Amino acid sequence: MRRGRRVYTNANLNNDQISGMRTIRRVAPYLWPKEHAWVKRRVVLAMMALVASKLVAVFTPILYKYAVDSLSDAGASDLMLGAVGLTLAYGMARLMANGFQQLRDAIFAAVGQRALRALALETFEHIHRLSMRYHITRKTGGLSRIIERGVKGVEFLLRFLLFSIGPLVLELLMIAGILFFLFDAWYLAVVAVTIALYVWFTFKVTEWRVKLRREMNDQDTDANQKAIDSLLNFETVKYFGAEAREAARYDSAMAAYARAALKTAYSLAFLNFGQAFLITGGLVGVMVMAAIGVQNGHLTVGDFVMVNAYMIQITMPLNFLGTVYREIRQALVDMGEMFDLLEQPPEVADKPGAPALKVGGGTVRLEDVRFGYEPERPILKGVSLEVPAGQSVAIVGPSGSGKSTIGRLLFRFYDVQGGALTIDGQDVRDVTQQSLHDAIGVVPQDTVLFNDTIRYNIAYGRDGASEEEIVAAAKAAQIHDFIQSLPQGYDTAVGERGLKLSGGEKQRVGIARTLLKNPPILLLDEATSALDTETEQEIQGALKRAGEGRTVITIAHRLSTIADADRIIVLEAGEIVEEGSHEDLLARQGRYWSLWQRQAAEREEAA
Repeated sequence: MRRGRRVYTNANLNNDQISGMRTIRRVAPYLWPKEHAWVKRRVVLAMMALVASKLVAVFTPILYKYAVDSLSDAGASDLMLGAVGLTLAYGMARLMANGFQQLRDAIFAAVGQRALRALALETFEHIHRLSMRYHITRKTGGLSRIIERGVKGVEFLLRFLLFSIGPLVLELLMIAGILFFLFDAWYLAVVAVTIALYVWFTFKVTEWRVKLRREMNDQDTDANQKAIDSLLNFETVKYFGAEAREAARYDSAMAAYARAALKTAYSLAFLNFGQAFLITGGLVGVMVMAAIGVQNGHLTVGDFVMVNAYMIQITMPLNFLGTVYREIRQALVDMGEMFDLLEQPPEVADKPGAPALKVGGGTVRLEDVRFGYEPERPILKGVSLEVPAGQSVAIVGPSGSGKSTIGRLLFRFYDVQGGALTIDGQDVRDVTQQSLHDAIGVVPQDTVLFNDTIRYNIAYGRDGASEEEIVAAAKAAQIHDFIQSLPQGYDTAVGERGLKLSGGEKQRVGIARTLLKNPPILLLDEATSALDTETEQEIQGALKRAGEGRTVITIAHRLSTIADADRIIVLEAGEIVEEGSHEDLLARQGRYWSLWQRQAAEREEAA
């Protein structure tokens, strides 16, 4: 959904400034971490190299002045000795200034890369900690763009906030002191007024441009999200012949981005011309004063050249200040979005000091469980059931009855809002999520695979699994022979989301992955409902073997797949309406019986 146009007031700007200070405070610890002394040493050494570079750079024009005066005043006998020596010294000073600058960058590079890596990792881990509710309402394309821009902003800020703003102020102060003591206060006054006007103009126009850049970012995020969303749904686009529609939708987003980008470009041209006008005015003013001084005999030609050199030396960092300030403001905006993401609290979190889940048999119990994705729309309305250790319990019912919700609560994608859900008497809210996830294996309706090899996807079930264990899991899932028939065997790439494999092949890989995990509790969430009848029957054998010796909860739509379950729970409108074995429920001729008759008629009609 495209974001609406924002209306900016003084309150908005104050909020931006507060957000900018918050961002700087968040970044500062990465520059000066308490636990890494080597980082602090590198920062100090980089600052020393920086100061040395600026000291040499500020006194270099003085050598230039003496070289020019030597050329204009010295006799022929002194010309080669004085002018050439001073010129060589001037060249050496410029080289030293650049050398110290490069040394500074080399020393600081490791600090910047460490900070970048640490923040990127923190963001990545935090995103995985966020709840299912956040991820199903967030657009992946926009999320990835926020992270990408935020990390780049951190890299820029770490480098230029430390090595541009501070050094620029230091350099300007030293040059101002030299102009005051070597010339007079009028020179300093002209330079000070020029700098003040330049900074004021740059900051004012840049604040205006930040609003335009934020709008451009919004449009960029929107266009990127539409592109990724369309590509992820490639098959759907093809099914409905919607290529032209998707292209028009993307082009519309890009057109909005282009309009915002043009506003940004026009404002940049205005800013650059205004900066050049102010700098040129100050430069000409100082040069005219110096020319008059030379004409009156108060200054030498070397003084005129030195003033010109200092003004050019001021001009270059000031021009850089405009660019740096713009980029820093933009980096703060980008990083602010990323830190907003980092401050998004996870809906489901471990309690402080929560112990690991200890699974004995694997008994799962729901005690008067109540839950709704939205407060005004309850899904489960006081569900109580028990799945004894080592038994198989199936949960059936019409769509929307709450079957899959029970699976999500068991895996703790969400927390129950009433009652309790326990495993071997331990409330899942009181144990660590990691230990809970380790104890439960899930085979979903649509197994999604990584864009890697079959070996990688099966091995994902347990980190560090051996080749023999991977093959054993594949055999148990009845997919080993198929893999062996492929030209590249286990090294066959499955494509994005596993699209190079059929539905049944993907499900078998998913089953093998879960078997390799070897969990005491198995959750089959409509694991065969998306498959044809023949493939389903083949998969059922693999699933039955997978459930041997485990507590199995099967969420099913097709009743024929769960007829041999130890107990069947019939769920309707968030409440249990029947439970018992397949034969018992058919004998009652209740809700389960009517569902069975309906599906049997559908099978006969299809046959």
